[in-house]
Amino acid sequence: MEWVLHAAGGLQKKFATEKRRVMYSNNQSIFGKVQCIPDLSEEECGVCLDEGLRQLQKCCYGMDSATFGNPSCNLMYEVFTSDDPAEYGEPRTLSHPTPPSAKNLGGNKKSSTSAGTVIIIAMATVVSFLILIMSICIYLRVKYKRKRIEERAEEMKSAEALQFDFRSIRAATNNFSEANKLGRGGFGIVYSGILPDDKDIAVKRLSRDSAQGDLEFKTEVSLVARLQHRNLVRLLGFCLGKNEKILVYEFVPNGSLDQFIFGEVKRAHLDWDVRYKIIVGIARGLLYLHEDSRLKIIHRDLKASNILLDADMNPKIADFGMARLFDLDQSQGETRRVVGTYGYMAPEYVMRGQFSVKSDVFSFGVLVLEIVSGQKNSSFRNRGNVEDLLSYAWKNWRADTASNIIDPILSSGSRTEMMRCINIGLLCVQQNIADRPTMTSVILMLTGNSLTLPVPSQPAFFMGASDFSKVVELDQAQSSSSVQKSVNEASITELSPR
Repeated sequence: MEWVLHAAGGLQKKFATEKRRVMYSNNQSIFGKVQCIPDLSEEECGVCLDEGLRQLQKCCYGMDSATFGNPSCNLMYEVFTSDDPAEYGEPRTLSHPTPPSAKNLGGNKKSSTSAGTVIIIAMATVVSFLILIMSICIYLRVKYKRKRIEERAEEMKSAEALQFDFRSIRAATNNFSEANKLGRGGFGIVYSGILPDDKDIAVKRLSRDSAQGDLEFKTEVSLVARLQHRNLVRLLGFCLGKNEKILVYEFVPNGSLDQFIFGEVKRAHLDWDVRYKIIVGIARGLLYLHEDSRLKIIHRDLKASNILLDADMNPKIADFGMARLFDLDQSQGETRRVVGTYGYMAPEYVMRGQFSVKSDVFSFGVLVLEIVSGQKNSSFRNRGNVEDLLSYAWKNWRADTASNIIDPILSSGSRTEMMRCINIGLLCVQQNIADRPTMTSVILMLTGNSLTLPVPSQPAFFMGASDFSKVVELDQAQSSSSVQKSVNEASITELSPR
């Protein structure tokens, strides 16, 4: 184009305009304007404007107007119905050209309108999306609150269904007579009873100084009532009367394990097959509490007196009065109030108030060694000398005389199973928490005869016989201060949720 060449070489300002009538129309004209910065040579200006023309042909063919610009040159054209080219005016100074951008290329009135429309649509889309997200959040929150209300109502309804009338409980226990008394625990007295439908029950009459409110009591009872396992004592319901809080359990006819394992007469009825069945049953009950139930529960007071035996000598874990409820992903808890029974409590619990599933594993290990030996950990006697059962078991294990641990009345039964149980018991009472197995591993070790067991190391609280009296004195001092001892006949369910 002549006006392009004119701008490239002729004027000092390197600026040119031109008007031409469109050949196919009598009332339309096309105006063009080109400009280069003065510093460009004629060749450089021509190259820049030629590139601009090519770009306009690519992007804007058939459009009524278009503009091209870069830091060195610019050009534009527009179709008019007027013959007045005055609006092109004088050339503008290009001493400080703006950087090139996509917005400078092919811009026109139509494309500007389209860009504005796109922006409005995009903003409307974003606003609509935000409104949708807010609506979903509000809906989910309302739904969650409604679900919690429904769950709470269901819990209360479930609790009401478990409630017994006080007069019926009083009649079932013959007005809580001494003849129906089964024992006294740390939280109250246990009575036997018979309901009008001839169902045998065990009734726990809680101490009247309990500070727990009625609503909390109902909620916790309904929670524990959901624990259903053949190796757990089943809670049937509760009763609330004037200054009365009563728990109703299934009746377990053979009483507690300690009456058998530590009694001179009844111990003879516990052959090895029965003892092994009891060990496995306790392990399965603990596994259910730790991993398989809807709730994750730490018992914290596992001992022989809290294991009840049904008519077929199947074990049932009882006394959840010190139990703690964990979140499913929770691994450890702490307390300033250490409760439990000496001889069964893990060292980290006694010394630092830390408890976990491994605390129950420690108690299980002590219980296994008691069942195998037929003697209490806290009052173990070796040829007339008072000694610690864990220490005695460890010394004999190291000396390869572990058979000395086995109850002498067990003249028959699998010696291999007995030795495996001693091994498992020692593994469960390790000082290091990480070295103790989980109850899942314990079940595998008890039932998998071909499984090779790990070698135990020195157990916690290992001591010589001469040191045992000092520990007894320490226990007695603590029992009057920070540690609450559990009386051996308790059978209560007062779950303390976290």
